[in-house]
Amino acid sequence: MIDLRPFESLGGENHGWLDAKHHFSFANYHDRKRMNWGNLRVWNDDTIAPHTGFPTHPHRDMEIVTYVREGAITHQDNLGNKGRTEAGDVQVMSAGTGIAHSEYNLEDVTTRIFQIWIMPTRSGEKPGWGSKPFPKGDRSGHFITLASGYSDDGDALPIRTDARVLGATLKAGETATYPLGKDRRAYLVPASGAVEIDGVRVNARDGAAIADLDTLTVTALEDSEIVMVDAA
Repeated sequence: MIDLRPFESLGGENHGWLDAKHHFSFANYHDRKRMNWGNLRVWNDDTIAPHTGFPTHPHRDMEIVTYVREGAITHQDNLGNKGRTEAGDVQVMSAGTGIAHSEYNLEDVTTRIFQIWIMPTRSGEKPGWGSKPFPKGDRSGHFITLASGYSDDGDALPIRTDARVLGATLKAGETATYPLGKDRRAYLVPASGAVEIDGVRVNARDGAAIADLDTLTVTALEDSEIVMVDAA
């Protein structure tokens, strides 16, 4: 089963400095059919103007994964963490019992990110933050795990939930497979390009909610950069 969510159908609001599109109900966008997909709760497609950003604000009990598509994002929090995550790289914030942070585009160019929120499996733990580069060449032609709640995904950033965040870069005509399992759900968004899944075309920034597939097969119709969540 594939539920295609074209980019044009997404909710959102343009605030001037921030042009936000929401794959799921968020902020002033409400859609009871798009509340979550398993334990995946939020997938925001944010375009952030240069030298602007989100001032300090709190979170708790959420795993927040930021995938930077263009530009860079600079994080700072009340634990003393500070870091810059640039295009192709990933940062993870485990909000845990509570954290306050800011995220700014300090660059001279526009920054574009996917921000993904996954509900945690474990609660009552201390908050944390981390960032890591994931060279696109390392995921050429296949999926790699960027963030994971499983200890055997050793190179991935850790998250406290029954989920994985994955990435792949495919040349036009290439195919990648992923062993999803019929008891799992996937949500896939091409950051660029276009792909086909089980006969369904998914264009850049469209969302595909996928279920009831033992093996997920993705074929690139164009050179494509893909981000996906494997959710419980």
